[in-house]
Amino acid sequence: MSVPRFDKSVSMFCAMIAFGFLINGHECKVVQFIFGDSLSDVGNNNNLAKSLAQASLPWYGIDFGNGLPNGRFSNGRTVADIIGDRMGLARPPAFLDPSLDEDVILQNGVNFASGGGGILNETGSLFIQRFGMYKQIELFRGTQELVRAKIGDAEADKFFQGARYVVALGSNDFINNYLMPVYSDSWTYSDDSFNQYLFRTLEHQLTVLHGLGARKLMVFGLGPMGCIPLQRVLSSSGECQERTNNLALKFNEGASKTVANLSNHLPNATFKFGDAYDVVNDLIKNPNKYGFNNSDSPCCAFGRIRPALTCVPASTLCKDRSKYVFWDEYHPSDSANQLIANELIKKLGFEPVNQTSSSSPSPSGNN
Repeated sequence: MSVPRFDKSVSMFCAMIAFGFLINGHECKVVQFIFGDSLSDVGNNNNLAKSLAQASLPWYGIDFGNGLPNGRFSNGRTVADIIGDRMGLARPPAFLDPSLDEDVILQNGVNFASGGGGILNETGSLFIQRFGMYKQIELFRGTQELVRAKIGDAEADKFFQGARYVVALGSNDFINNYLMPVYSDSWTYSDDSFNQYLFRTLEHQLTVLHGLGARKLMVFGLGPMGCIPLQRVLSSSGECQERTNNLALKFNEGASKTVANLSNHLPNATFKFGDAYDVVNDLIKNPNKYGFNNSDSPCCAFGRIRPALTCVPASTLCKDRSKYVFWDEYHPSDSANQLIANELIKKLGFEPVNQTSSSSPSPSGNN
């Protein structure tokens, strides 16, 4: 298909916006491509029939849109949702969304994130079906082929090089791999050597993404994962598990150096690392300081039976979801995600990308 002709003045205006791309002859549209796990999944796992990691039951999504489950492992928005909204970026649909086609990709980008996925191929295998990072990159290659067939190589290069990229994985590589004795990685590596394994793999994956056109890319660090309700309830004291938190700190330190090194050496790359560990740790230790009143148990819980892992229709919800740091045993609430997003926006200095910005409405109510 040939590329449409556009008004010269529009073309000149769009050329002034870095990495802009003309779509339908009306606007410069930059989209985003998201790679991640359940913290960013917006429906891929709900379309994986055999996956044991799905957010398909009430009460997931209760504070988002029509209040029905939408694939997000939260009561509301993800961190990527909120940051993208602030940047004026469309919310990309899940790769497995039935409505996805070339036009949707050009207007909105794609979200490849998958609950249970990790940097490593072996991570999350107990969930049966999930997309690890290498699989997500493979799906991105296929997406590129569709777009290239639609608009041609030259315009596709501009489109993909102008897009924004989010990579947000790593916690499952510890919680649903290294820290579980059913995985061989738990006895094959030490804490340090496992982190080195992750850094090498992540470096290769980011290099591959650069080769596929990623120029502006942000990698999200890990929070104090030893303090999620699941980790607390598995400990005898109910306190945060310090070894798990130390693994997250070491990961953030090494991954930050990896990202900085790639940004310095890959041509035209602007790769950034977003670390919100300190503010989330402070939130968990001092919830009242941030307007929360609970930071150690999930809002959605199945009575006294813990860990239930996911919300189910018979679960009991907390009275005020805006006051809970954690939505379920694994995942932050919408309110906590807002705080995390604000911290990353402040640290990384995100600015609006497109001509008009989307709003990022908070949950409409906690009914």
